[in-house]
Amino acid sequence: ITATAPDPAVAAIGARLSGILAETQKTTLAGFRLLDPKGVVIAGREEIGLSLGAVEEVRQALAGRYASALRQRISDEPPPSLYSVSRGTRVRVFVAMPAAVDGKVAGVVYLSRTPNNIVKHLYGERGKVGLAAIAILGGTLLIGLVFLRTVSRPIYALMERTKRIAAGDRDAIRPLDHHGTREMAALSDAFLDMAEKLHARSDSIQTFATHVSHELKSPLTAIQGAAELLRDSGSAMDEGERRRFSNNIVTDAERLNLLVRRLLDLARAENLAPGGESTLVGAALALLPAEDRLAVRVEGGGDIRLRMSAENAAIVLANLIDNSARHGATLVSITAASAGGKATILVSDDGAGISPSNRGRIFEPFFTTRRDAGGTGMGLGIVLALLKAHDGTIRLVDSERGTRFEIILPAV
Repeated sequence: ITATAPDPAVAAIGARLSGILAETQKTTLAGFRLLDPKGVVIAGREEIGLSLGAVEEVRQALAGRYASALRQRISDEPPPSLYSVSRGTRVRVFVAMPAAVDGKVAGVVYLSRTPNNIVKHLYGERGKVGLAAIAILGGTLLIGLVFLRTVSRPIYALMERTKRIAAGDRDAIRPLDHHGTREMAALSDAFLDMAEKLHARSDSIQTFATHVSHELKSPLTAIQGAAELLRDSGSAMDEGERRRFSNNIVTDAERLNLLVRRLLDLARAENLAPGGESTLVGAALALLPAEDRLAVRVEGGGDIRLRMSAENAAIVLANLIDNSARHGATLVSITAASAGGKATILVSDDGAGISPSNRGRIFEPFFTTRRDAGGTGMGLGIVLALLKAHDGTIRLVDSERGTRFEIILPAV
């Protein structure tokens, strides 16, 4: 910045505009300077006569281009205690705009301004800021209420149901009054379905344990009684009685052994994981041991491939055939058909059939009408467990003679 005497004519123009610049500065709070075509200040309080032509933005304005710059504000006086509020920020904006006459730059309007501090600006817009704060607070409360109703309340309700179910309250296994969201409804349904299945399995285990204890208790009691008689009678018992009681012990021991084996078979069937194997109906029949009590005939569908291993399919058919033989059948007919990825197998016999009163109980564990003949009542239970493990089903269907079972399994 250098001191240069301005042209008298241009200086006179600056003098006439000084009052206007002063009034404008009061309104805009910006510092104004008028520069002549050489960059010398002709209006601008104590800076008149100074040359600003070397300033970058002024030089660009003298060339006819608008220019601006942002510089750090430096003051010789210490800042006041409320500097950030009262005096704005520590930077200052400088703007140089060319004034053209007849296409030539006749001067430059050079102004500077310290921008408002953000706090001061917000204070000036306090009404709008207050409305925005109220809107944000209201929106937050609304979101909180929606979240409470759609998420928190159903979660707490489900937790309460969990405690009641764990305490044995079966009435708690029912849908929630309010789910809130589809995801919460799906979670609640899945949880309650799991709880219902666990209770059903618990009942099944309890019933099964009762049946097992009963089935094992009978032969054990008979063995114990016969053994005590043999021990206490000593030489007083003749050879025929001694042999009879000994045979009873052997028979009941064999029944216990059979029950244990069938229990193991049932446990393996219920916990079986399908291995992805497949077999033909005819191949499964070929694995069956020779049956002297009745004839087995394949009426059709022997070449249909089942999604089941040959060993497991043979176990299913062997139990059904054994069941037919125990009920007086002389012939078992097997017919298979495939449609829509499913195989339907009909196993029919010409035996005595099943009475109407027993039709609903045939799949119950340990239910048998041939207990005296060595029946355990677990054969159909093993069949049902094996088929369930392979996504299959079995049901008793009507037949003009004997018994007929319908088996449905995935086909390959």
